[in-house]
Amino acid sequence: MTNITQSIPSFRIGMGYDVHKLVEGRDLYLGGIKIEHSLGLLGHSDADVLIHAICDALLGAANMRDIGYHFPDTANETLDMDSKVILRKTIELLATKGYRVGNIDATVCAERPKINPHIPAMCECLANIIDCDIDAVSIKATTSERMGFVGREEGMAAYAVCLIVKV
Repeated sequence: MTNITQSIPSFRIGMGYDVHKLVEGRDLYLGGIKIEHSLGLLGHSDADVLIHAICDALLGAANMRDIGYHFPDTANETLDMDSKVILRKTIELLATKGYRVGNIDATVCAERPKINPHIPAMCECLANIIDCDIDAVSIKATTSERMGFVGREEGMAAYAVCLIVKV
């Protein structure tokens, strides 16, 4: 009989999604950087929708549940937490199972502000936290053509897929 650990591949794929409401009186953080805007994302932490989607993808790929399990929105320790810390701790969790990030591909859905001018800084920030080559982090931006909650500028969403590799 084959040992089950021998059948687990040395690379795994994960998918993540997150959404947060836009509100007045909050700073806007995306991909670990502060972006000037009249509205910010509402959440228990800093509500960085992009980092949250990436963390869910990474945790899912490693079969380690999700961001809410590891960083619950009911815990005082996570109140106003910088999402860069969440990503750093997620990378540490992956390492406990012997994984490192192969690559990340993510999409931010927002009507405003324009995300494209900020993508290079976001990629650099994320690559530094993950400790990977900047070419391993791809971020794209799109709108919802003024449809739905994103189109009405009530919130933002982000999708992420990742590849993790056994080291």
